[in-house]
Order: sequence, then C-alpha cells, then structure tokens
Amino acid sequence: MPCYSANDLLRCRAQLQQLNCVNSLDRFAVPVYSILRLLAGLMFACWGAKLVLGMFGGTPLSVKPILIVAGWIELVGGLLIAIGLLTRIAAFICSGTMAVAYFMAHAPNGFFPILTKGELSVFYCWFFLFVFIYGAGPWSLDALIRAKSKSS
Repeated sequence: MPCYSANDLLRCRAQLQQLNCVNSLDRFAVPVYSILRLLAGLMFACWGAKLVLGMFGGTPLSVKPILIVAGWIELVGGLLIAIGLLTRIAAFICSGTMAVAYFMAHAPNGFFPILTKGELSVFYCWFFLFVFIYGAGPWSLDALIRAKSKSS
C-alpha cells in the first residue's frame, strides 16, 4: 500500500477542486448552445434576406440563379435553425450550401480562407455540420414536438 505525504494529498485535493469548478460549467451547455444556434441562424438568415429581399444594403434579386437559390436556402434555413424546427435537415442543407459557396467563390482565389474572405463560409459550413450532428437541443421546437408526440 503506497504511502502519501500531506503535500501529495493537498495537491490531489486542489486538482479535484479545479475539476469540480470546470464541471460545474456543464449546466450552462444547453442554454449557451441554444443561444448560439439562435444567433447563428438569425445571422445566416440575414445574409439570405440581403440576397433575395434586398435588405441590409443588399440588392434585390440577383441575376444569377445560383445566388437566388443560395439566398432562399440561407433565409429559410437560417430561420429554421434559429427556431429549432427541422433543424438537422436545414443544417445539413445549409452546411452543404456554404461548402459550395466556399469552393466556388473563395477557394479559386487562394488556399487560406482569411486571405480570400471565405472565413464566414468555412465557419458556417462547419458550425452547421456540428448542428446537424448534435441536433437542435432541448430548447427548440423540435424538442417540443418530440415531447408532445411521446406524451400522446
């Protein structure tokens, strides 16, 4: 049986207190994720509103059909993600849209997204891929619908 000194036990106790402090932040994971999903969805919808409705300094209805389609995907998909309705489907489509946007508009100009102004496309692509995998979370319309269907 090993023999521990008082210093070893104090050091071990301090490490446990640090771990408990970090683990106590877990209670904020759901609300913070839900707020992040809401904000990212609304910001994404604003980009769509700029493309198809001319809001926020945008020009209404681009002449390029691919931009019109992308704008509607951004507007509708962003709103669905924000409220948490059909979240996984919307996030998957939005993630793919941002991947296409990056490779069509930004990647031909260089490798690094920060140099080609493609960092938002990359961020949205990966964030929406995470939302697709993680789901809407408990603070969403998807969760309300699921809870009602289980209680019926």
